[in-house]
Amino acid sequence: MRSEFLFISILVPGPKHPKRALDVFLQTLIHELNKLWYEGVHTFSYSSKQNFNMQAVLMWTISDFPAYGMLSGWTTHGRLSCPYCMGHTDAFQLKKGRKSCWFDCHRRFLPMHHLYRRNKKLFRKNKVVRLPPPSYVSGTDLFE
Repeated sequence: MRSEFLFISILVPGPKHPKRALDVFLQTLIHELNKLWYEGVHTFSYSSKQNFNMQAVLMWTISDFPAYGMLSGWTTHGRLSCPYCMGHTDAFQLKKGRKSCWFDCHRRFLPMHHLYRRNKKLFRKNKVVRLPPPSYVSGTDLFE
């Protein structure tokens, strides 16, 4: 059992997927992960032939955008769907169809003197980006 091959996989079948109640669906997994992180589990190491207290953490998840929305609670549709820009998005609605569009919303993450920030032809017509990127939110601030 090499670490490269260890995966926790959860496939949520449709069309009766839990949508907004995914936290209830994952409650047992969350409980076990909390126990593994804070208390650990007494287990046996075959290589050292002795018992030890094993602690573990879930480092990341790989999800498509709708599943990301279910896991994080962030909306993944509409004008405010970018998880980086949040409320400071530069999204706009297309004139025909009224669909939200995020084309050219992320030039502000480039360095302030980058050539693409001033380019009026390759992106939205006659638009120069002068805004700085949104401020970084630390983990402590996010937790609070």
